[in-house]
Amino acid sequence: MSKLTSRRRFLETTAAVAAGTFAGGVHAGGVHAGGSDLLKVGLIGCGGRGSGAAVQALKADKNVKLWAMADAFRDRLQASHARLSKDKDIANKIDVPAERQHVGFDAYRQVIASCDVVLLCTPPHFRPAHLRAAIEANRHVFAEKPVAVDAPGVRAVLATCAEARKRNLSIVSGLCLRYSTNYREAVRRLHHGAIGDIRALQANDLRGRIWMFPREQGWSDMEWQMRNWYYFTWLSGDFNVEQHVHNLDVCAWIMRDQYPTKCIGMGGRQVRVGTEYGNIYDHFAAVYEYDNGVKIFSNTRQMANCVGDMKVYALGAGGRAVLSERPREMGVTGAETWRPRGADNDFYQTEHDELFAAIRKGRPINNGDYMARSTLMAIMARMAAYTGREITWEQAMNSKEDLTPACYEWGKMPLPAVAMPGVTRFV
Repeated sequence: MSKLTSRRRFLETTAAVAAGTFAGGVHAGGVHAGGSDLLKVGLIGCGGRGSGAAVQALKADKNVKLWAMADAFRDRLQASHARLSKDKDIANKIDVPAERQHVGFDAYRQVIASCDVVLLCTPPHFRPAHLRAAIEANRHVFAEKPVAVDAPGVRAVLATCAEARKRNLSIVSGLCLRYSTNYREAVRRLHHGAIGDIRALQANDLRGRIWMFPREQGWSDMEWQMRNWYYFTWLSGDFNVEQHVHNLDVCAWIMRDQYPTKCIGMGGRQVRVGTEYGNIYDHFAAVYEYDNGVKIFSNTRQMANCVGDMKVYALGAGGRAVLSERPREMGVTGAETWRPRGADNDFYQTEHDELFAAIRKGRPINNGDYMARSTLMAIMARMAAYTGREITWEQAMNSKEDLTPACYEWGKMPLPAVAMPGVTRFV
């Protein structure tokens, strides 16, 4: 890909996709609404989460097929295709011959041009451009979290989601906890005053270490970074953005989708210090504050042999609540006590069930505002930790920091510097 293919170039050239022919007729008029027409599904990003999303999409509707696939790497695409083809529950819905298996930075365009519903599951850096291309082509979208790695990306996503509303297109977010039956009931109770006015929230994501692929001989700088995308801020947003966004989004949900006005934070690299771990941190701590004085205490860590905790705690004037993916840990204690009665629904599946049901009914779902703003909330803490400064919501939203590389090509790519609080500037 040429040096001109920057994010700006990505966004400018996606208009060409919109000019393509519709794949079966899904558009603002909702040809498939209420009907039994075949829905062609395209997978963009064939890693573990993308492959999982494909399974869920194919189980969500009786008349769907996986029609096209795209990935930066052929081996990842082929491995995903082979894995999906062996799944007896969906094997008869896999129809992706070699000519619809697309590889490279531009591969998303061919998938969007040939499908009705697209699953955006690449590293988050690419989400704004891919989302815009899909909506301009009048496609319905499942967009994995987070949806950007910097403020320009967030602003682009907000604009695209506004356009999707005009076109009556669905955008369902991979912030899957909003599709959990137990979380929905807990938040409903909090909104109805089960613990009184919220005084403080705590969001923890304390877990062990995760995957890392040692650099192989023959990998260019770009290939190494792309294969280890999690460890590079320009690709993942750092791990507090890539993963902790789930629990931060739950906090925003509890606060009725209102977002904090300022944030301070700290973080660093204590265990993952080698260059093989790119330039991200391995721990963060941040405090968000609302105008009414409510604070969110956010803690994240990825270190082996340490205590784990992945929950949201809500403290109210009349009680407390714990929100967890483990039903036995979840509950509300206030004027009345509530505990989930049993296992939660498969919320990964539910988000796709609701997406495809919305397409069939012609009643689009648009999760755009909260998926973009919760992404910015996570980015805001990263900004505070990287710079050592207090960051306001307005500063974060209007930031000019653009993490787009100079070009997208398989060659040299400088190793990004590790941020140093007090030295790294806010842009």
